[in-house]
Amino acid sequence: MEKKITDKSIDSEYDEVADPEELNHPPIDDGKHLVKKKRRERLVRKGRIKQERFRGFMRFFLSLFFIFALAYALKCPGWYMDKNAFNRVGSNSVEIINNNIVPSNKILALLKHSNVPNVPIYMARTDEIKKELLKLAPVENVYIRRYAFPARIQIILRERIPAVTISPDVKVAPVAFFTTDGKLIGREFLPLKPGYKTILVLSYGNKGDDYRKWDLNKIKQIEKIALYVETYSKEPVEYIDFRNPNDIYVKIKSVNIRIGRLDENVYKRIERIPSILPQVKLVDSKVKYLDLSWEKVNYLKLQ
Repeated sequence: MEKKITDKSIDSEYDEVADPEELNHPPIDDGKHLVKKKRRERLVRKGRIKQERFRGFMRFFLSLFFIFALAYALKCPGWYMDKNAFNRVGSNSVEIINNNIVPSNKILALLKHSNVPNVPIYMARTDEIKKELLKLAPVENVYIRRYAFPARIQIILRERIPAVTISPDVKVAPVAFFTTDGKLIGREFLPLKPGYKTILVLSYGNKGDDYRKWDLNKIKQIEKIALYVETYSKEPVEYIDFRNPNDIYVKIKSVNIRIGRLDENVYKRIERIPSILPQVKLVDSKVKYLDLSWEKVNYLKLQ
């Protein structure tokens, strides 16, 4: 029996063997599809080329902009100090901090020997300024900070601490002072501000008592004597009389104390103050001084 072949069966048979790619991309009769595809690809390439050129132009423009902006910023007047910064007190270009002993005018007088930096403040060298300021006797160290817009410097001083003031008499203003590190400083930096607590020492500065030859050990010895007297008398020391180095007096509020020579037993003699000081208040006559210069004997000298 013969099988009848119809058009429908032929179509189904072709469907089973047909290539899927051929179904998705039907044959191009005249190449129009290929031409359109190539044209789109050229347009895409041209668009990318234009974008790259535009980006390159913008990078070049921004680079020039930043170069000119940086050059202007480096030459901006805000980086340069006023040429008269060291010529007047109170200038906004120079700020002086922590100068309790050295007046600002003395600092500026020294700065005149140093030229105002003629370069941007971030390039200015401050070593020369620091070197000049360290010539001032009360100055122990100097710190310099630089600021811009406006260009200025900040000078921070670390000064030595006064410990002992020297005067020839109680009624005469001090003529010099020693610092805690033994540095002798002259009257050009006097008077000291009231906030400094120092030990007043009376000295003529003669050959037998030339305070200019005192060293740090001598200053520490004076401080120790004052501390001992204040500890055992419970009164502050008003002054120490060194005008006769072989016969020293220490004045406290209630009485003048004679301690004699600064030998190895001077501190033991000072320790006897509590045993005799109460007797001063019991004496009707005026006491000239309390004598502790003897090793084992204490007595009151009356006027």
